[in-house]
Amino acid sequence: MSPVQKYAIGAGAAVLLSLIFFGAGWITLLVILGVVAAPVVGYLMLDQSQRERLRRVRKRGIGR
Repeated sequence: MSPVQKYAIGAGAAVLLSLIFFGAGWITLLVILGVVAAPVVGYLMLDQSQRERLRRVRKRGIGR
């Protein structure tokens, strides 16, 4: 399973749990934005050399 699939499953689980506990509303929307937007914003905050290094690490894989 790829890391992207793991993030998607985690995001789906977070949404379902927030819907169960809080119902549809602002808290659910904030949880969804936090789960989805936080990694994107973190990636966009990296400079070009850090992004290239991250791509190399992802491509090579951890421990290989």
